[in-house]
Amino acid sequence: MSIIRVTFLGTSAAQPTIHRNLSGIAVKADTESLLFDCGEGSQRQMIRFGTGFAVDAVFFTHFHADHYLGIIGFLRTLGMTGREHPLQLYGPPPAKRLLHQAVHLGVDQLPFPLEITELRNGDVIRRTNYSIKAVQVDHKVAALAYVLQEDPRPGRFNVEAARALRVPEGPTFGKLQRGEVVQAKDGRTIQPADVVGPPRRGRRLALSGDTRPCVPLVNAATEADLLIHESTFSDDEQDRAIETRHSTAREAGRVAREARVKRLILTHLSSRHDVDPSRLLAQAREEYDGPVEVATDGRTLELPLPD
Repeated sequence: MSIIRVTFLGTSAAQPTIHRNLSGIAVKADTESLLFDCGEGSQRQMIRFGTGFAVDAVFFTHFHADHYLGIIGFLRTLGMTGREHPLQLYGPPPAKRLLHQAVHLGVDQLPFPLEITELRNGDVIRRTNYSIKAVQVDHKVAALAYVLQEDPRPGRFNVEAARALRVPEGPTFGKLQRGEVVQAKDGRTIQPADVVGPPRRGRRLALSGDTRPCVPLVNAATEADLLIHESTFSDDEQDRAIETRHSTAREAGRVAREARVKRLILTHLSSRHDVDPSRLLAQAREEYDGPVEVATDGRTLELPLPD
């Protein structure tokens, strides 16, 4: 898998602002396009930021209105543009009941199949070259974080070692890289391990959804290349964070530190921090000394391949 690209479609909590739409993150994973949450107005953001409508699956973190109401209009648009192949929807209970009701609101019949799957803690969805794990988190309703884990990549191919062993160049090199046994020019059997290094770790992307800081997410996000964590409130709103089962930026920083992630992005901001999130950034940095930033709508980044 060569590409893991993240585009923030919406970074506001509870209500949209002039600068921030409601929750939505588009992820390009190799050839597949995924959507994590679909707040009201998400389809307009897809047009605005060029992620396109060719979505293969939608993963809902939970079913508060600001995280899923956009799916109604999005599905209608897909139907009007002639989509025929299936769309997969995933989320915690009551995904089947709630999404079935929502997707038929204002639409008599979708012209493409819709597959709705309920996920629980620990469930893993296999995709091409990667998997997505559901992690139960601590919110006011059933809620999940998601961890996208790329499959291990083949080890580095040692061209000089292969030549020294008199392996024919060309397709035979490719066979060794794919783990196949080949024969050298002198008839010797060459094992992949003779010329290919150990497997290299795949990239890991963790998305918190709405949650209080919790051990299951820390464990699942351990050593992630990127953690996207909600940071609805600042220190002076700690009581409100506890009451609503959200996190402060400081707490998000603490999760990032405990999970030893390589990078942290804060999102799902209260409207109080819409224009000036500097307090959130400063408080997160007091807990986590790695790269950290506050997401903005339209922010796009790619996860580099590990060394």
